[in-house]
Amino acid sequence: MYESLRQLTAGFELVLSSRSPRRVRLLKEIDIPFRQVIPDLEEDSLPGEHPHAYARRLAEDKALWVAEQVNKHQIVLGCDTVVVLGGRILGKPADDEEAYRTLKTLAGNKHTVCTALAFASAGNILASGYELTGVYFNQVSDEQIWQYIHSGEPRDKAGAYGIQGMGGFLVDRIEGNLDNVIGLPRSLLERLAREIVTR
Repeated sequence: MYESLRQLTAGFELVLSSRSPRRVRLLKEIDIPFRQVIPDLEEDSLPGEHPHAYARRLAEDKALWVAEQVNKHQIVLGCDTVVVLGGRILGKPADDEEAYRTLKTLAGNKHTVCTALAFASAGNILASGYELTGVYFNQVSDEQIWQYIHSGEPRDKAGAYGIQGMGGFLVDRIEGNLDNVIGLPRSLLERLAREIVTR
Protein backbone atom coordinates (compact mmCIF):
# COMPACT_ATOMS: atom_id res chain seq x y z
CA MET A 1 0.00 0.00 0.00
CA TYR A 2 0.94 3.66 -0.49
CA GLU A 3 3.41 2.76 -3.24
CA SER A 4 3.41 6.25 -4.77
CA LEU A 5 3.99 7.85 -1.39
CA ARG A 6 6.85 5.45 -0.72
CA GLN A 7 8.32 6.22 -4.13
CA LEU A 8 8.02 9.95 -3.50
CA THR A 9 9.65 9.80 -0.09
CA ALA A 10 12.47 7.61 -1.37
CA GLY A 11 13.86 10.74 -3.02
CA PHE A 12 12.78 13.33 -0.45
CA GLU A 13 12.66 13.53 3.32
CA LEU A 14 9.02 14.09 4.31
CA VAL A 15 8.18 16.97 6.66
CA LEU A 16 4.72 17.26 8.21
CA SER A 17 3.58 20.86 8.57
CA SER A 18 1.04 20.41 11.37
CA ARG A 19 0.79 20.53 15.15
CA SER A 20 -1.92 17.81 15.23
CA PRO A 21 -1.00 14.68 17.21
CA ARG A 22 -3.80 12.88 15.37
CA ARG A 23 -2.15 13.52 12.00
CA VAL A 24 1.17 12.38 13.44
CA ARG A 25 -0.42 9.10 14.53
CA LEU A 26 -2.13 8.47 11.18
CA LEU A 27 1.09 9.18 9.27
CA LYS A 28 3.11 6.92 11.57
CA GLU A 29 0.69 4.08 10.80
CA ILE A 30 1.83 4.20 7.16
CA ASP A 31 5.38 3.51 8.42
CA ILE A 32 7.11 6.24 6.39
CA PRO A 33 9.83 8.30 8.11
CA PHE A 34 9.00 11.97 8.60
CA ARG A 35 9.65 14.85 10.91
CA GLN A 36 7.23 17.44 12.21
CA VAL A 37 7.52 21.23 11.96
CA ILE A 38 4.70 23.37 13.35
CA PRO A 39 3.75 26.26 11.04
CA ASP A 40 3.17 29.74 12.45
CA LEU A 41 0.81 31.74 10.26
CA GLU A 42 -2.57 33.44 10.34
CA GLU A 43 -5.58 31.26 9.48
CA ASP A 44 -8.12 33.94 8.58
CA SER A 45 -10.53 33.34 5.71
CA LEU A 46 -10.80 35.79 2.83
CA PRO A 47 -14.03 37.70 2.12
CA GLY A 48 -16.43 35.43 0.21
CA GLU A 49 -14.00 32.49 0.25
CA HIS A 50 -15.69 29.10 -0.09
CA PRO A 51 -14.92 26.78 2.86
CA HIS A 52 -13.32 24.13 0.63
CA ALA A 53 -11.15 26.72 -1.11
CA TYR A 54 -10.21 28.12 2.31
CA ALA A 55 -9.07 24.70 3.55
CA ARG A 56 -7.05 24.08 0.40
CA ARG A 57 -5.40 27.52 0.53
CA LEU A 58 -4.46 27.05 4.18
CA ALA A 59 -2.98 23.61 3.50
CA GLU A 60 -0.91 25.16 0.69
CA ASP A 61 0.12 28.13 2.86
CA LYS A 62 1.22 25.83 5.68
CA ALA A 63 3.22 23.67 3.27
CA LEU A 64 4.91 26.70 1.71
CA TRP A 65 5.66 28.29 5.10
CA VAL A 66 7.55 25.21 6.28
CA ALA A 67 9.14 24.66 2.85
CA GLU A 68 10.90 27.99 3.35
CA GLN A 69 12.46 26.65 6.57
CA VAL A 70 13.83 23.40 5.09
CA ASN A 71 16.11 22.42 2.21
CA LYS A 72 15.29 21.45 -1.37
CA HIS A 73 15.75 17.74 -0.60
CA GLN A 74 12.75 17.79 1.70
CA ILE A 75 9.10 17.69 0.71
CA VAL A 76 6.52 19.28 2.97
CA LEU A 77 2.98 18.07 3.62
CA GLY A 78 0.56 20.81 4.69
CA CYS A 79 -2.89 19.98 6.08
CA ASP A 80 -6.05 21.78 7.10
CA THR A 81 -9.43 20.52 8.28
CA VAL A 82 -12.66 22.50 8.43
CA VAL A 83 -16.12 21.57 9.68
CA VAL A 84 -18.87 23.08 7.52
CA LEU A 85 -22.55 23.41 8.35
CA GLY A 86 -24.87 25.34 6.06
CA GLY A 87 -21.95 26.89 4.22
CA ARG A 88 -20.45 28.21 7.48
CA ILE A 89 -17.10 27.13 8.90
CA LEU A 90 -17.19 25.95 12.52
CA GLY A 91 -13.61 26.36 13.69
CA LYS A 92 -11.73 25.55 16.87
CA PRO A 93 -13.64 27.00 19.84
CA ALA A 94 -12.09 29.98 21.62
CA ASP A 95 -13.62 28.94 24.95
CA ASP A 96 -16.10 26.55 26.55
CA GLU A 97 -19.11 28.73 25.70
CA GLU A 98 -18.21 28.69 22.01
CA ALA A 99 -17.66 24.92 22.18
CA TYR A 100 -21.16 24.57 23.63
CA ARG A 101 -22.73 26.71 20.91
CA THR A 102 -20.92 24.73 18.21
CA LEU A 103 -21.90 21.32 19.56
CA LYS A 104 -25.49 22.45 20.19
CA THR A 105 -25.67 23.61 16.55
CA LEU A 106 -24.27 20.31 15.25
CA ALA A 107 -26.53 18.10 17.39
CA GLY A 108 -29.09 16.22 15.30
CA ASN A 109 -27.71 17.61 12.04
CA LYS A 110 -25.47 16.51 9.18
CA HIS A 111 -22.28 18.49 8.56
CA THR A 112 -19.34 18.12 6.20
CA VAL A 113 -15.72 17.68 7.16
CA CYS A 114 -13.29 18.95 4.53
CA THR A 115 -9.63 18.07 4.89
CA ALA A 116 -7.18 19.55 2.40
CA LEU A 117 -3.62 18.38 1.78
CA ALA A 118 -0.77 20.02 -0.13
CA PHE A 119 2.76 18.96 -1.02
CA ALA A 120 5.39 21.69 -1.42
CA SER A 121 9.12 21.79 -2.09
CA ALA A 122 11.59 24.56 -2.89
CA GLY A 123 8.90 27.24 -2.74
CA ASN A 124 6.45 25.51 -5.09
CA ILE A 125 3.17 23.65 -4.59
CA LEU A 126 3.60 20.24 -6.24
CA ALA A 127 0.03 18.98 -5.72
CA SER A 128 -2.97 19.76 -3.56
CA GLY A 129 -6.58 18.71 -3.10
CA TYR A 130 -9.28 18.00 -0.56
CA GLU A 131 -11.63 15.24 0.53
CA LEU A 132 -15.14 15.48 1.98
CA THR A 133 -16.91 13.31 4.55
CA GLY A 134 -20.51 13.70 5.70
CA VAL A 135 -20.99 13.35 9.46
CA TYR A 136 -24.39 12.82 11.11
CA PHE A 137 -24.63 13.86 14.77
CA ASN A 138 -26.91 12.27 17.32
CA GLN A 139 -29.36 14.34 19.30
CA VAL A 140 -27.56 14.92 22.61
CA SER A 141 -28.59 16.67 25.82
CA ASP A 142 -27.07 19.85 27.24
CA GLU A 143 -25.75 17.75 30.13
CA GLN A 144 -23.94 15.41 27.73
CA ILE A 145 -22.47 18.36 25.84
CA TRP A 146 -21.18 20.02 29.01
CA GLN A 147 -19.73 16.75 30.33
CA TYR A 148 -17.84 16.41 27.07
CA ILE A 149 -16.64 20.03 27.15
CA HIS A 150 -15.37 19.59 30.71
CA SER A 151 -13.21 16.69 29.51
CA GLY A 152 -11.11 19.29 27.66
CA GLU A 153 -11.16 17.38 24.38
CA PRO A 154 -13.07 19.95 22.26
CA ARG A 155 -10.61 22.81 22.79
CA ASP A 156 -8.16 22.28 19.94
CA LYS A 157 -10.47 20.66 17.40
CA ALA A 158 -12.35 22.01 14.40
CA GLY A 159 -16.05 21.71 15.16
CA ALA A 160 -15.23 21.23 18.87
CA TYR A 161 -15.13 17.42 18.74
CA GLY A 162 -12.82 14.49 18.14
CA ILE A 163 -14.49 11.50 16.53
CA GLN A 164 -11.57 9.23 17.42
CA GLY A 165 -11.76 10.13 21.12
CA MET A 166 -14.47 10.67 23.70
CA GLY A 167 -16.45 12.65 21.11
CA GLY A 168 -17.33 9.46 19.27
CA PHE A 169 -20.63 9.30 21.18
CA LEU A 170 -21.79 12.42 19.33
CA VAL A 171 -21.68 10.72 15.93
CA ASP A 172 -24.47 8.54 14.57
CA ARG A 173 -22.77 7.67 11.26
CA ILE A 174 -20.50 9.00 8.55
CA GLU A 175 -20.49 8.97 4.75
CA GLY A 176 -16.89 8.74 3.60
CA ASN A 177 -13.50 8.06 5.16
CA LEU A 178 -12.99 8.17 8.92
CA ASP A 179 -9.37 9.28 8.61
CA ASN A 180 -10.58 12.35 6.72
CA VAL A 181 -12.62 13.35 9.78
CA ILE A 182 -9.61 12.72 12.02
CA GLY A 183 -7.54 15.00 9.78
CA LEU A 184 -5.39 13.01 7.35
CA PRO A 185 -7.19 11.33 4.42
CA ARG A 186 -4.61 8.76 3.40
CA SER A 187 -6.33 7.88 0.12
CA LEU A 188 -5.96 11.54 -0.92
CA LEU A 189 -2.37 11.51 0.32
CA GLU A 190 -1.57 8.60 -1.99
CA ARG A 191 -3.42 10.17 -4.92
CA LEU A 192 -1.47 13.43 -4.63
CA ALA A 193 1.80 11.52 -4.34
CA ARG A 194 0.86 9.62 -7.51
CA GLU A 195 0.25 12.92 -9.34
CA ILE A 196 3.79 14.01 -8.47
CA VAL A 197 5.69 10.80 -9.24
CA THR A 198 3.91 10.14 -12.57
CA ARG A 199 4.60 13.55 -14.11
